[in-house]
This record gives sequence, structure tokens and C-alpha cells, in this order.
Amino acid sequence: MSRHDAADLSQRLGRCAEAVCRRYLAAGRRQGHYWLVGDVRNTPGRSLFVRLRDSSKGPAGRWRDAATGESGDLLDIIRLALGLKDFANVANEARAFLSLPQPEPGQLPQRYPHSRSGPVAGSTEAARRLFALSRPIDGTLAARYLRRRGVSTRQGLTSLRFHPRCYYRSDAHEPTRTWPAMIAAVSDLSGAITGAHRTWLSPDGAGKAPVDTPRKAMGELLGHAVRFGLAGEVMAVGEGIESVLSVREALPAMATAAALSAAHLAAIRFPDTLRRLYVLCDNDPAGDSARDSLIQRADAAGIEAIALSPLRGDFNEDLCADGVEALRAHLRSRLAPQDVTRFMRTAA
Repeated sequence: MSRHDAADLSQRLGRCAEAVCRRYLAAGRRQGHYWLVGDVRNTPGRSLFVRLRDSSKGPAGRWRDAATGESGDLLDIIRLALGLKDFANVANEARAFLSLPQPEPGQLPQRYPHSRSGPVAGSTEAARRLFALSRPIDGTLAARYLRRRGVSTRQGLTSLRFHPRCYYRSDAHEPTRTWPAMIAAVSDLSGAITGAHRTWLSPDGAGKAPVDTPRKAMGELLGHAVRFGLAGEVMAVGEGIESVLSVREALPAMATAAALSAAHLAAIRFPDTLRRLYVLCDNDPAGDSARDSLIQRADAAGIEAIALSPLRGDFNEDLCADGVEALRAHLRSRLAPQDVTRFMRTAA
């Protein structure tokens, strides 16, 4: 182990946190003692906060993405921003940034055990409490919201609930407010809840609430998803809840899952029973990258992967514009023949 081990590298990066952010998160900006940016992929926005100075809340360099619940240190920022997989490469990049000498062979550091690029402690339990305090969506503003998005099917939506007064805060400097919200349970392959996704709604349920970030997730998300139906040999996975539910309108018997973002779609875990996977793509660069990564992983696992692309930005746009019959016809031509018979029989 080198003297410049991972903990030391993290501390050194923290002492020049703003410079690190300006290099790897250049789309962001400083606000007070924080660096604000959209996400670890350097998207413009305000969801991700990097602490620039040591404080009672924690050391400089710690960060949290309020939209996804992910958190970590500046080594994680370097890893995620550059798409690095091996920690040795992350450490080498950090040393180069800090103008430190590279270690001798055999002296590469290991990731220190308390570091993690995941949600803050307790967020999974908080997600479970939130879901337990919410009620089934039938007859609620959440059901009205889904109907306005073209989603009318109610069977198998046990992973969705409604909370009439869900707390919302846009950032650490804004007061907390409450809005009605659709609450989605994020679960692992065994069905255990690992997180929750909140979609804040307008008071009449006609759309999303008029806030900066009407969608946020909390808890352990990586590899998990919002699930509709029990996956067997065939399932479909996509990014957004509304987009996945739109495909479910056309294929009500097929198990589906929403990973909530392109990055999480690429990392979703496969059930042991899975033999064919339909990847529901969004028409944007992030969706294209997630599709390619997921198909590569599926191929390596011996799973047949078939990409399904919408005509517009996502499948909910297609459903709202053209209706369920047109969407069903679009999907029918792209399914494996045996799946047309199996999953469209009841919807023909």
C-alpha cells in the first residue's frame, strides 16, 4: 500500500474541491460553499451538490445527488465523470491532477472501505417508510395523472402509491414545502424495497408540480428498478415510469421494469430465469449509450436482447400522440414471433 492511499487521495482532492469540480464538472457553478451541477455526467442543473469546504455536515469534497440519492467523494466524481471502472485508473487520474508521483508497481491502493458511490445511510429505510405511509393509487391524483398520460391499466400497479403531502425541497437553501406525489417502490430481484421514486404532482393531478425538479429518487438504486409484474423468461426494461407503463398498455401480460435513468438502465440486474430482454430506448444520446451497454451485458450473460425504439422521444409521447392501437402495431412488428402470440393474444 502506497503512502498516498485512497483516503489520502480523497483528502487531498477535498482541499482543492472547487478546482476538481471546475475540471470534471465544468457545466456546474459555485453557489456559496457548494458546487451545483445536474449530475455526475456533467449535465447542467442543480441536483448534485459538492461541498467545497469542511463543515459540521462533513468534509470538503463529499457530494450528493438529490435526484437519485447517490453520494460519494471526489474520487467517485472522477470515476463516474470519466467512466473509469478500475480504481487503479481513478487513482492514477487523481495523482495526475494533484501532480503527485505515480506509485511503484505493486503499490497501487485499494478503495478504502468506508467510501461508496451510493445513497446516504438510512435512505433505504426512509424510502420504505415513505412507501408504507402512502396509499394505493386508485381514486387518487396519481391515478388521474397517469390517465392524463394515457395510462389506464390498473392491474399490477402495486409498486405505485400516492402521498397527499410529500415533502419537497429544491436545494439545501430553499424552505421545505409539500405537494401531492406519486410514490414508486424501487425493489431488488427478490422484491425487497431498496428505494423510492417521487413524482410531485400539481394539486389537480393534471401534470407534474411546478417545481424545479419534480422527480427525485432516494435509497439504493443501482441494479434495481420499479417493477410491474413478475419477470420470467421474458421482460422489458426502460428508463422512465410513464414510458414503461405506456408499453405495458400495449403489452399488459409482459413483465416490465423502470430503471429511472439511463445510467441505472445500463446497470439493471437480470433475473436468473431471463432468456429474452426487450430494451425500451429513449431517443437521446444517453438512451443510446444505455441501450448499447445493456445489450452488451445481456449478450455476455447469454440473454437475447432486442432494442425497441419509439417514434418520438419516448413511448409515452407515442402513446399520447397516436393511441394504444398504433403503439401496439408499432411494437408488434418488432417482437419475436413467439412473443406476439404470447403477450398480444389478450390485447389483439
